[in-house]
Amino acid sequence: MKKLQNQKLFEEYIAVNKIAGYFSEDMKAWMELYVFSKNEYLCREGAEMDYLYFFVDGRAKVYTTLSNGKSLLLSFYEGFKVLGDVELFQVRGAASSVQAIDDTYCIGIYLPQVREKLLRDPVFLTFMGYSLSDKLNRLSKNSSINLYYPLEHRLSSYILATGVKKESILFKENLTYLSEMLGTSYRHLLRTLDMLCKRGTILKRENAYEVMNESELRKLAGDIYR
Repeated sequence: MKKLQNQKLFEEYIAVNKIAGYFSEDMKAWMELYVFSKNEYLCREGAEMDYLYFFVDGRAKVYTTLSNGKSLLLSFYEGFKVLGDVELFQVRGAASSVQAIDDTYCIGIYLPQVREKLLRDPVFLTFMGYSLSDKLNRLSKNSSINLYYPLEHRLSSYILATGVKKESILFKENLTYLSEMLGTSYRHLLRTLDMLCKRGTILKRENAYEVMNESELRKLAGDIYR
């Protein structure tokens, strides 16, 4: 995590996402702009979380660790989101891990300085209610997806969400880790990747996969893990 001294970008993110309107009074003096590098953690499950973050640019994946030590994908962050809203009300470790897929920008508020002020702000609390409601709906939907959607659909969504877009989308991931993340076996994951290759949807390169038919992959992915 790196704090950026870029007032123009700071003001732009606040204006575009209408962040100032989520508070009864001007809170910009308490806000700072941060960037998280690719693969860096915005928060780790169980670790103390001292910041409320407004996720304003970039991509990140959200996952939880099960009792058997394996990880399970919950959702992706892209576009405006809030991190730390649950932890604001319950002072405890982060409920899940959030890891940047690309360089990711957040407006952060250091909670120990303003927690009590925020908890007395009716405008902010109304906004938090909407945020938590949206998060609950997405969590409920994504939990159902992990149970009932075929692997090819979940895998397609993962490839689109994490792949690197150049002339085409390139996807590179540790497959053992990926099978855990998608709640499947390593063998089933390999069979599904092979099936997508045989359809011409993706193409196996030396150490990665290239998306050959993006429209077909998006059709399979639908709105999974949003």
